[in-house]
Order: sequence, then structure tokens, then C-alpha cells
Amino acid sequence: MVDLGSRLEEIKALVADGAYFTINRARQYGKTTILNALANYLSKEYLVVSMDFQAIGNDSFQNEAAFSRAFAVLFLKEMAFFEDTLSEQEKSALAQIQDIASGQGKEVLLIDLFSSLMIFCKHSSLPILLMIDEVDSAANNQVFLDFLAQLRNYYLDREKKKIKTFQSVILAGVYDVKNLKRKIRPEEGRKFNSPWNIAADFKVSMSFTKYDIAGMLREYESDHHTGMPVEDMAGLLYDYTSGYPFLVSRLCKLMDEHVSRMGNFPGLKSVWTKNGFFEAERMLLAEKNTLFESFTGKLLDYPELNHMLKNILFTGSQIIYNADQPDIDMASMLGFIINKNGLVAMANRIFETRLYNLFLSEASLLTTPLYQESQKHKSQFIADGNLDMRRILEKFVEHFHDIYRENCESFIEKDGRKLFLLYLRPIINGTGNYYIEAQTRDLTRTDVIVDYRGKQYIIEMKIWHGEEYHKRGERQLAGYLDAYHASTGYLLSFCFNKKKETGIKEIIVGDKILVEAVV
Repeated sequence: MVDLGSRLEEIKALVADGAYFTINRARQYGKTTILNALANYLSKEYLVVSMDFQAIGNDSFQNEAAFSRAFAVLFLKEMAFFEDTLSEQEKSALAQIQDIASGQGKEVLLIDLFSSLMIFCKHSSLPILLMIDEVDSAANNQVFLDFLAQLRNYYLDREKKKIKTFQSVILAGVYDVKNLKRKIRPEEGRKFNSPWNIAADFKVSMSFTKYDIAGMLREYESDHHTGMPVEDMAGLLYDYTSGYPFLVSRLCKLMDEHVSRMGNFPGLKSVWTKNGFFEAERMLLAEKNTLFESFTGKLLDYPELNHMLKNILFTGSQIIYNADQPDIDMASMLGFIINKNGLVAMANRIFETRLYNLFLSEASLLTTPLYQESQKHKSQFIADGNLDMRRILEKFVEHFHDIYRENCESFIEKDGRKLFLLYLRPIINGTGNYYIEAQTRDLTRTDVIVDYRGKQYIIEMKIWHGEEYHKRGERQLAGYLDAYHASTGYLLSFCFNKKKETGIKEIIVGDKILVEAVV
């Protein structure tokens, strides 16, 4: 595992300050892992009560009485772990909570539940840390908002009235309960309404750095002695995942448990290499897992999110990052995008490629003539196990010209990049992958990096904007090849000049060979 020590220290400081706060991160970002680690880390200084709202059924959110009973049951279940260490006074203080859990007596309200909880807080020998995971599963219920209001009231009263209450409260989930959208009745419009305005900002980074990943790999290396170049492997994992915890862990697991069993990777030494990493990446991008299934579901639930991501991926649209925009806020919260220098950017290469594969698999695209031509001729693009990228560009120019020469310019300019990726996909499908280099993505230029059997091909796609601009692009690509230790690059230009010369040629720029194709 990645060493979480520094993160736990940061969270401990918030708890010591008596902060109430939320941990909001995308699916499988390590929220539950950090809560479990925190419970162990603070167990000697605090009475840590760790709950999960997924254990409360929908019926328990119908009214205050049902919720109070369900909450009391969960609270007592946690307290059972401390039964041997509780004093008689503490056990006596739990009696009222036990009455609520058993449903004895009057129909209880939230105020009764909290009165009982505060009595226990008063008699507890240790300050109490309340942690609730999957808290957003309750977000669309009025009783949950009332529960937050009670937490807020007692938080404020602990200073004003010197009431002893929870030392700290942590609510964890994907959605931020400070900005809940609720809809209590069908005839109501959706409203922003949450009393959780007391929450402190949670600024602890939960993504892994290259240093974190390298530390984990060194620990693995001390057990397995693979001889891997730890820093290089940590760099690869970070470059493709941007430190998304699930993706880092899943790639490592695939390499250790699956790639290692393949005949062409004899022994762990051959697994923990660039080739082994790309094999694990291919497996990850092809598999079904809960994270990717969740992403697909959200795209169906939020059509505007689907539309925005397609614009970023296929048209090179530069979108200003504005958290007040609902689709941007949603995409960020779900982990699709990040704020990069004030612009919306894809969160990592794995998500980007997965989305390309998803969008390029839409039934309407698979029936296009260009895709069908690529599918028909794909065998001629592989030579001795390697891609013949020059041949791919030659045939793309030919098929593009035959199919789209009568189309209007606006259609071709808008969809040119999508069509090339569509043409490329059946050729590399199952063996290679591709991603768009974020540093060069804009409205006029996009660099596609193709990984195929451990070899990388750099293709710059651009819209023609005159000869001088084109020459500058050639020099940029030649310089860019140095970063990839490549001697050959590929340039695909979409030119809408009626006097254009279509076709393919080869030029030399410095010590680099550029294969240029114009459509």
C-alpha cells in the first residue's frame, strides 16, 4: 500500500481542532480506505464511531422516528466493539440509545436521538469522532437534511452553551452535502438546501504522487526482487493515471497477478517493464469494473455531461473551468475532469482512452463508410507485429477523399479528428491503445500517441492555417519527438483550401523524419 502517514497526520490535525468536514472524492478514490486507516490511527486518542449509511434502507429515511431507530441501531453496533473497555457509567449512558433502537415507548424524534447521543458524549472517557461513509446515499431525503441541522445546532452550541458533543464529524461520499440538490415532492423544483455550512474545508490530497507510488513499489521490490527501475515504473503509473488510487492499484494488481502468467512474460523481471505496463493498461481498458460501469451510468444520467466530454475529446474545444456550471461541477465531482490552468482537462489518460473507446463504439459510427473501410483493410497495416503507420495514413487519405470530398467543409472540419480515430480504432483494437497528449490539445492541433506492442507512434493532427503555420508545426513536432526518443513522427493536416494538394510525403527536419499526410 501507499504510505498514508502524512495524510492521516493532516486529518488528525482537523480532528484535534474539532472540525466538522466532508471528504468528497470520485468513486473508488480511497475514501473508505482512508477512513479505516484513520480509525486505527486515532483509536488510542479518540472513541472512533465509524458508520456507513448504505446500511440504512430507504424506508428508514421516511420519517424522523424510522431514521432515529436505524441510526441508533448502527451506533450501538459500533459500540459493541468497545464493550469490554466501556465503564459502567458509559454503559449506563447507552441505555437511552438502546431504548430508541428497540423502538420502545413513544415515537422518537431526532431531538430525542441527539439528546441521548449527547448524554453519551458527556460521559465518554474519550472524545468521540463520528465518521459516516456513503453519506450521499441519503442526500435526497428531508430527514437527512434535518439530521444535518441537528449536527449543526450542537456544533454551534458546544462553544456557546459549553455542551459536550462530538469532537469531530466526518461525512464521506461522492456528492458534496454542502451543495445538496434535493427534491422532496414530485411537484417541487430542485432546490439547493443544506445546513452543512459549518464544514471546514478539506484540502488533503488523496491522489497519489510519483513519490507515493515509488514508495509502494520499493516495498513490493523488497519482497519480490524483480530488478524493476522503480522511478521509471512509478513515472509510467503516474503519467497514465494522474495518481487516481484505484487505477494505480488496479494496474499494479494486473501486472503482478495476470501479466505475470502470460507466456510472453516469463518471470516478474519481464513483467515490471514498459511492455508489461502496456499489457496491463490494455487489460484495464478492456475490462468491466465498478468504476467504469459507474462512469457509463453517469453519462446516461446526464446527457449534458456526455455532450461536453465529446466536445473536449473530438473537437479540441477549450472550455473555461467554471465550478458554477452544473455540467462542469458534475464532471469534476465524478472525477472525469480537472481544472488545469483555468481550463477543463481530462483527469487522466486512462479515463480519456476509455471514453474515446466508448464514444467511438456508438452504433451510428460503426456503420460509417470510413470505419467499414478500415475494418476491411486492417490486416495490411500490420507488418512483423508492428504498425505500418505510413500505410495507415496513405489509406486514410485515400478513403477520406473518396467518401467525404462532396461534404460541406464545416462537417469535415468539425469531425476530422473523430474520423481519424474512428479509422484507427479497428486497426489497433485489442492490441494497442491511444491517447491525446493534453499539452498540445487545442482547436488547431492535437497530438495522438499510439501505444502498440510497447512501441509508441506520435501523430500530430492539425487544421491547416497557412504555409508558415504549417512549417512551425513541423518544427514543433520534430522537437516533440525528442521527449519520446523517437526518430520518426507523423503529421496529418486537414486542409480546406480548394487548391490543396492531398497525399503523403516525407520530409527531414534536423535529424527527424516526418511523414506528412494532407486531406
